[in-house]
Amino acid sequence: MSVVTRFAPSPTGFLHIGGARTALFNWLYAKRHNGKFLLRIEDTDRERSTDEAIEAILNGLEWMGLDWDGEPVYQFSRRDRHKEIADQLLAEGKAYRCYASKEELEEMRAKAREEKRAPGYDGRWRDRDPSEAPEGVDPVIRFKSPNEGATVIKDAVQGDVTIKNEQLDDFIILRADGTPTYMLSVIVDDHDMGVTDIIRGDDHLTNAARQLQVYEALGWDAPRMCHIPLIHGPDGAKLSKRHGALGVEAYRDMGYLPEAMRNYLLRLGWSHGDDEIISTEQAIEWFNLENIGKSAARFDFDKLESLNGTYIRGADDAYLTSLILPLLSKETGLELGQDDATLIEKAMYGLKERAKSVISLAESARFLVAKRPLAMDDKAKNLLSDDSVTLLQKLADRLDTLAEWNKDTIEAAVRETAEAEDLKLGKIAQPLRAALTGTTVSPGIFDVLEVLGKTESIGRIRDTAE
Repeated sequence: MSVVTRFAPSPTGFLHIGGARTALFNWLYAKRHNGKFLLRIEDTDRERSTDEAIEAILNGLEWMGLDWDGEPVYQFSRRDRHKEIADQLLAEGKAYRCYASKEELEEMRAKAREEKRAPGYDGRWRDRDPSEAPEGVDPVIRFKSPNEGATVIKDAVQGDVTIKNEQLDDFIILRADGTPTYMLSVIVDDHDMGVTDIIRGDDHLTNAARQLQVYEALGWDAPRMCHIPLIHGPDGAKLSKRHGALGVEAYRDMGYLPEAMRNYLLRLGWSHGDDEIISTEQAIEWFNLENIGKSAARFDFDKLESLNGTYIRGADDAYLTSLILPLLSKETGLELGQDDATLIEKAMYGLKERAKSVISLAESARFLVAKRPLAMDDKAKNLLSDDSVTLLQKLADRLDTLAEWNKDTIEAAVRETAEAEDLKLGKIAQPLRAALTGTTVSPGIFDVLEVLGKTESIGRIRDTAE
């Protein structure tokens, strides 16, 4: 049987980091087995579902590189099919109409609180004759959950999880207005979409027990279950915004590469020996459910940043240039074209060595597209004493005599100037860096001179000296 997985987010907000990891695991498992990865938007909560959230989810998955098979399925559009199954269960005596009022339900909850037990419906309409139904009340339809025995979830991560049926009440499958609940819709959709494996957070374990009962009542084969532990913050507490529970688009905007995010989220609860750097191709080849940990993973910004730096250093120069060019254009207000891209790509090898994010990479490349006269930060200005200005003037004159402009000839000319003034190389390199970049940090100074070219380099030095 071909593997079919699905990612089924509710469009009530952004694609958060936990959802992104769930999507990644489902995507990898499907790819590993040459199966299908489906996307279902569970938009049955009409009050909270928004088009903006749907767009954020789709954009987040696309940025992560998690392509799905076929068109997204919108759960609300299938509500007639869900109602059809609810009516079938009702006709077979496996569900019933419940006329309990809001006041009665609140009394049940209050009693449960007094008795210090989990709130639940007490089954008062389970076996009552419909003739006792009050007039003018639209009933809900509840599933008739078994009262005795237990439901066993055979889980790929958690092992066998046994839940006593007496702990599960008769839950609603169809609301009074005729709309289906999540608990029914997800079962019908997974069945109709041919889902073979459900990989989701372990906060759905109780739901799994309820859903298995419905599968059995309908005579359907249930998908294999895999409930993965949730992600916690570095302090072990539930992941929150202060820990990094942000939308994936926020990580994109902070300058993280999708390749790095995939690698980091993969290792957040899954392992392959001591391997830390795992390419997407390796992840597809290696991914399995057996290596998912049973304890909650801890999100660590420092590790993510370090991993991102590793991926930046190993990334293709043209690819990185394509990422930072629009950022530079927006930041500087300049229309940057192919010449600028060529210049940046030429310098990329030196630029990316120190970068931890695409944002810092763009910032370090800004001097390449800056227009003369160059603006300088305060630290750079402090390097420009009268003596260093005089030194820069002499250096500009020496560089102007070079017939060939390459790294070797440039370095020789700079060293000769320093030696002629009886100075160490650093004494000339520091103000030279300030003149060329407007900052005190850059790639190797000889690389900078070579990339900028003779005319631009000497022009910037003379601007500063004057």
